[in-house]
Amino acid sequence: MDPFFIKALQLLLSLSILIVLHELGHFIPAKLFNTRVEKFYLFFDVKFSLFKKKIGDTVYGIGWLPLGGYVKISGMIDESMDREQMSKPPEPWEFRSKPAWQRLIIMLGGVTVNVVLGFLIYMMVLFVYGENYLSPEVFDDGLETAEVMKDYGFMDGDKILSVDGEPLQSQIDINKYLLLRNVNTVEVQHPTGTKETISLPEDIGQQLFQSGILQPFSPVKQPIIDSVLADSPAAKAGLKQGDLITSVNGEKVNYWHEFRQKVEASQGETISLTYDSTAEANPGLDKELNGEGFGKVDITTNEEGNIGVFTSAISADDILTRDYSFGESIGAGFDFAYWTLHDYAAQFKYVFTKKGASQVGGFGAIGGLFPEAWDWKAFWTTTAFISIILAFMNILPIPALDGGHVMFLLYEMISGRKPNEKVMEYAQMIGFFILIALVLFANGNDVYRWLTGD
Repeated sequence: MDPFFIKALQLLLSLSILIVLHELGHFIPAKLFNTRVEKFYLFFDVKFSLFKKKIGDTVYGIGWLPLGGYVKISGMIDESMDREQMSKPPEPWEFRSKPAWQRLIIMLGGVTVNVVLGFLIYMMVLFVYGENYLSPEVFDDGLETAEVMKDYGFMDGDKILSVDGEPLQSQIDINKYLLLRNVNTVEVQHPTGTKETISLPEDIGQQLFQSGILQPFSPVKQPIIDSVLADSPAAKAGLKQGDLITSVNGEKVNYWHEFRQKVEASQGETISLTYDSTAEANPGLDKELNGEGFGKVDITTNEEGNIGVFTSAISADDILTRDYSFGESIGAGFDFAYWTLHDYAAQFKYVFTKKGASQVGGFGAIGGLFPEAWDWKAFWTTTAFISIILAFMNILPIPALDGGHVMFLLYEMISGRKPNEKVMEYAQMIGFFILIALVLFANGNDVYRWLTGD
């Protein structure tokens, strides 16, 4: 099956599960407080429904527009804008007749379900599949450092000892910490063996994001070619996967970043490479051999300063799995859900920058989170992540979202006065138009990226 349809099916199934459970979060407490629920819908039923059936006071159905779902609760000012019902005297089974604390529980139910669901899925994924992590051996040669970080005192080959006095679970986590968490100091061990504590500015995350540097650190790798671009200068010269680059223009290179830097500095020039190969790995070599398994080639770099060879920062052999007992998975699942929510909320600040706004995505971006081949572990992990996102987005204090209703309820509970119904109606309309604008903008970004290939 085409990868596009596999991603689309996963997205549809994931959203269906999350929408139904989110709406159940509103439906169940509403029923417990004897509040009438008129409709319970998966997807929106604009003009018509794909399916509907009335059971008791509630019509259960499936709409045709897969942009969400809803429950219509009697006596509540929501996106339905049912002015006729609201103009009548309140009935005891209506939302508006219930105490503020009951209405607050009903409104918080959906978000609560999303958070709890995210935790439960992460817990079960860790219990059933375990957690992947990078072998410590990946970092034996330290980390390659982006130029912007060298200005603060970092070096190629550094090893991260601690961040704000706390050790990291994995060296590569330093990237996430810098962008999403408040990092003040980083203790490193330089290749010379000396240790240093480096202080960083408060806006280091913003600096990296605006510069487009989302991975300022990566594991140092040996200069072994992982792949060669077809019809590239390297391919035409005969270089192949598995070749180990040993020198550039007579200068020895020990690591991939040293090789890359020398090549990038030779834009449009001819460079001389020596390599270490084997007859078993690359039979039929047609190169100038200096000895068995060794060769030398002259290659002209292109205008961008590359020759069309790549390496993989992480290989399959570098990934290990940590197993969890059922008891261990509970604590680990809670931590995973907490930090997922924390980090997503932290990165939300970038949305309010020009660069961040351009990266906002809609359904295309969400669908892209799923793998091209069906994988249950990836499906459930991505579903848990989306559930956490939905919880955060829904609690934002925007009218028409759960957070908007919560905002008005808290005002009522604190002031002792209900907000004016007309004010709430207008706020609901404004909030609805804001949401439509955001949906159009996000999905417009997806279309733009698809058309431009960015």
